[in-house]
Amino acid sequence: MKEIMEILNNLDWSPLFISIKTGIVATIISFFLGIYAARKVIKAKPGVKAVADGILTLPMVLPPTVAGFFLLLLFSRRRPVGIFLYETFDIKVVQTWLGCIIAATVIAFPLMYRNARAAFEQVDVNLIYAGRTLGMSEMAIFWKVVVPTAGPGIISGTILTFARALGEYGATSMLAGNIPKKTATISQRIAMVVQDGDYMTAGVWVIIVMLIAFGVIVLMNLISGRKMKNIKRW
Repeated sequence: MKEIMEILNNLDWSPLFISIKTGIVATIISFFLGIYAARKVIKAKPGVKAVADGILTLPMVLPPTVAGFFLLLLFSRRRPVGIFLYETFDIKVVQTWLGCIIAATVIAFPLMYRNARAAFEQVDVNLIYAGRTLGMSEMAIFWKVVVPTAGPGIISGTILTFARALGEYGATSMLAGNIPKKTATISQRIAMVVQDGDYMTAGVWVIIVMLIAFGVIVLMNLISGRKMKNIKRW
């Protein structure tokens, strides 16, 4: 216990703050993009739906390092997109915190999209017809009827998205690097201290990550449980 307390006192907490900030921002972006993409794909024709779904889900099945490689090619300052962003808007993606956000968002987005789509597909179409009968616009029906009804699935997607973004390693390392106090995340820190043979410090970081993830899951489950407390179950 004394050794653990000593590690905690000397611990550099910047990877924790970077990971949490990255996870929150990536989750917010994925939340809105995932809901938007799920809504569009559901309404698309079967052929378009199959192709779009494959593209949007691809980062979930690819190794993170492969996704990171493509992101590095895309945003490198030697490539057209990277050159355009830097020369036009003075935006640098590679080896920056923005790179952490983009990498985490790309990897975590499919979880939000898949869960949102599955939740939307379970919504009773009669509720939508009822909203139209009451004169509600399609946008109002979507946000006031569809999204609340699909709430549990959306919350599950949000939980998984944050957890995935928080623990992202491969794509983040490829795109943002491992710069102390700038782009170094918890996952990268754990890998580094394990390589140095410091398993005690790695274990402390692992426990911290597990406690954060568990706390988020419990909180989200409590929120979800409040919304579903009046629903009868078999």
